[in-house]
Amino acid sequence: MSTPNETVNHDELDEGRRTLLKMTGVGVAALGVASVAGPPVFAQGTTEWDKVFPKSDNVDHEKVNFKNRYGITLSADLYLPKNRPDGQLAAIVVSGPFGAVKEQSSGLYAQTMAERGFVTLAFDPSYTGESGGEPRNVASPDINTEDFSAAVDFIGLRPDVDRERIGVIGVCGWGGMALNAVAVDKRVKAVVASTMYDMTRVMSKGYNDSVSLEQRTKALEQLGQQRWADAEKGAPAYQPPYNVLKGGEAQFLVDYHDYYSTPRGYHKRAVNSGNAWTQTTPLSFMNMPILTYIAEISPRPVLFIHGEKAHSRYFSETAFAAAAEPKELMIIPGANHTDLYDKVNVIPFDKLQQFFDQHLSV
Repeated sequence: MSTPNETVNHDELDEGRRTLLKMTGVGVAALGVASVAGPPVFAQGTTEWDKVFPKSDNVDHEKVNFKNRYGITLSADLYLPKNRPDGQLAAIVVSGPFGAVKEQSSGLYAQTMAERGFVTLAFDPSYTGESGGEPRNVASPDINTEDFSAAVDFIGLRPDVDRERIGVIGVCGWGGMALNAVAVDKRVKAVVASTMYDMTRVMSKGYNDSVSLEQRTKALEQLGQQRWADAEKGAPAYQPPYNVLKGGEAQFLVDYHDYYSTPRGYHKRAVNSGNAWTQTTPLSFMNMPILTYIAEISPRPVLFIHGEKAHSRYFSETAFAAAAEPKELMIIPGANHTDLYDKVNVIPFDKLQQFFDQHLSV
């Protein structure tokens, strides 16, 4: 991608693409490549059941909307136990993974926890899914942290919810956002991070913190050039479609494809299901570590859940080390990263119920 005042050096562009992919994970910021994926249409108000998991007969479901502190309308699914008692119940807010929608993992977690007696809310983060915000498919560590607190606002105003008994579950990249939100939002009484990514860490340092200062500088230079191109066009360019396999990919990329691009987990509105983030999405993540204040979650409890064989396991291990008591790290034997997205025989729902029953008790 060139500006009017420069000649493209394709070798440098290729190196920049490789560096950005290494730094930011799955398919982020393939600069210099023509935009081959556009944003999905923003749609709200769908009433049919369009989740990738079956509807439970033991819950009541309702689609709801609410605004965050920045005025963005968020779309969510509310789940309530069908045979709920009179009075106020404990509640749990859920979102994630990064690039997913509420019809996927977060909805499954929310519905399952509603079966177990909680009022739950699974929401689409700003700029994605059925939630509002323009341009489409852009992420922000600040705004997406705020989305969790806005969800707490909404669910805590319901007459059937005890606002003193609200918990949070964040999955994958939204596990890190959840921890950041709970550190600052003292209304939340307990938090679970499942198969967690710290998106600011992986985007700024690459997997296993392997990116050098020289590589980081080159990546930021590439992102700056993309800003010129977007400004000249008046609209953002998008990355190539996510989770399309060409052969020879690492196993964790195959695992992502197996979830997002097959009937197992495909959803047309998900960024990861053949759509894409804007090319400049990494910018605000590159110098904003979201887990700086993780110890301030204490004295409220935090539970980390991760697969033994997950490529991302080190995110939970280092976050667990930085967190203060009370804290717990639960490693699921034999599980990979995406097993904790939807495999109900792997996700430790009994543990989740026990954790929230204990820490959201009357």
